[in-house]
Amino acid sequence: MASSERVNSPARRAHADYTGGVYGSMLAASVVAGAGLLGAFPRVELVLLLLLTGVVFWIAHVHAELFGERLAQMALDRRTVLHVCRNEWPIVKAAVPPAAAVAMSPLLGFDLPGTLWLALAVAVAGQVGWSVAAARRAGASWRQSATTAAVNLVLGLLIIAFKLALKA
Repeated sequence: MASSERVNSPARRAHADYTGGVYGSMLAASVVAGAGLLGAFPRVELVLLLLLTGVVFWIAHVHAELFGERLAQMALDRRTVLHVCRNEWPIVKAAVPPAAAVAMSPLLGFDLPGTLWLALAVAVAGQVGWSVAAARRAGASWRQSATTAAVNLVLGLLIIAFKLALKA
């Protein structure tokens, strides 16, 4: 089997699905953009909000995958449930870098507004990075990878534009 056939095989493409990472990064960016009103411990609250929102959306995706089309096609067993949980885990992983940026922001000298912008930038960068990683692992050309990076950057910039428009 040629190298290009192995890279583009259906099994390789299925294993390379980082859709959850792209989605999770966009979710994290949206959480940060909307986090205008935080309480007495804003950084702790934002870290928790990012991570817990990621976990809730992960559970929602696992549930949708398991009880959507799969339920009609096959019986659920432990192996299937664990497989779906693992496949959807990038949604949670994508929330970690923005949460880490928030947690480290005091060490970098950021005030709260600066912290929000840092976390938003990290989330958008993650969104672009996950999309390029997915494209490359799926055997996409550099041109296709650049296209998906540009689309995801525009989506991230839309979130930033909404934040600016709402003065959050």
